[in-house]
Amino acid sequence: MSKLIRPALVMLVLMTVITGLLYPLVATGLAQVLFPAQANGSLIAKDGKPVGSSLIGQSFTEPKYFWGRPSATMPMANNGASSTGSNQGPTNPALTDAAKVRIDALRAADSGNNAPVPVDLVTASGSGLDPEISPAAAQYQVVRVAKARGLNVAQVQQLVTQATSGRQLGVLGEPRVNVLKLNLALDAL
Repeated sequence: MSKLIRPALVMLVLMTVITGLLYPLVATGLAQVLFPAQANGSLIAKDGKPVGSSLIGQSFTEPKYFWGRPSATMPMANNGASSTGSNQGPTNPALTDAAKVRIDALRAADSGNNAPVPVDLVTASGSGLDPEISPAAAQYQVVRVAKARGLNVAQVQQLVTQATSGRQLGVLGEPRVNVLKLNLALDAL
């Protein structure tokens, strides 16, 4: 019996050291050397202090800011501690009701805007923490933001154009606008 237990215990200790200590240390070390910004959360700093991450959506509710995708955790807000999707399918009346409430809030914030509301401004992403919106969603908000800040629409439009990222490798994904980066560029004006 001891002939079976001893090798099993040795293997347990050996695999614990390899997979529980050595592998995580090597992976963390390589990540810090090869991808330091990503390994440390892709933080964005303003005046030397972190103000957010380019990977996690922020909650902006003032008219002078571009608004991101709503979170399923709270309407029109993001709660990183409760990352989740709503699990509401397209035939669920609660999804339709939530979208109507969000459309009404967008219309109230910009009563002169009669353009169709882009879908990513009224539906939450799977995680509820999406940091980016479509260029159409940014375009929808340009006039409101320019008016609230007393800026020329063309000036705000130029910031949106500069903040728009194309497809990855030219073919993957869709063009997108990082809301935090765009709002920081607005604040820098």
